[in-house]
This record gives sequence, structure tokens and C-alpha cells, in this order.
Amino acid sequence: MLNFVAMTGRLTKDPELRTTQSGTTVATFTLACERDLKNHEGKRETDFFDCVAWRTTGEFVAKTFHKGDGVSVTGRLQTRQYTDHDGNKRRATEIMVANCYFQLTKAEVHTQTGTMPIIVDDSEDLPF
Repeated sequence: MLNFVAMTGRLTKDPELRTTQSGTTVATFTLACERDLKNHEGKRETDFFDCVAWRTTGEFVAKTFHKGDGVSVTGRLQTRQYTDHDGNKRRATEIMVANCYFQLTKAEVHTQTGTMPIIVDDSEDLPF
């Protein structure tokens, strides 16, 4: 079975680095991903995905990335069950990050390449 995820988005806050009782480091962060299509009000909605990066990947993420940074992650989806403080059973689905990469903004691409970014007018809804 294949379980592979690739997403690009922005960090909603600085990654949180912790160490487990066994001494393993883990970073957690939330990735905000804007949807491709606009809703009925003409705005793009945003989805928020919880991400978990273990060991050296987690240390890299916590040291390198900050709130608002554009990043791409690859990894797999994992669901875990837990009991909350009120005794209710809950389920959380998270991206287990294998790799995390920088994403350049349009301004950064322009600065590095010396070219103007291509601007596409997608204000009209697609006919399908």
C-alpha cells in the first residue's frame, strides 16, 4: 500500500521542539495550505495540517523555519487515537514529515533570477 503526502504551505507559528522521555527529539508545526479554487464568495479557503518531524529532521525544522515561512513537506499520513482530559476518545491525523524544503516567494524568485514573475489572472471561475 502507498501512503505518500507532498504539500506546500506556510507555517502558522514557529515549530515547537520537544524531547521525549526516551531522549528522542520531535518538532511539531502546522502547515497552512491555500486551496487552488475559490469558494462562492471568490475567496480561497485555507486548510491547516498538523505535522510531526522526528530526530534530525525535527531539529532542522525547529532551527531553520519560522512563522510565515513557505515550506514543502513530504512524508506520510498517520492517524493516532488518544483520550482527552475529559475521558473522550479522540483521533488525530498528522503528516509524519520525512523531508522539509524551503519555498521561495515570488519576490525571492524575482531577486534570484532577475526576471519578473509571471502573473496569471485567475479571477474568473473555470467553466468546469
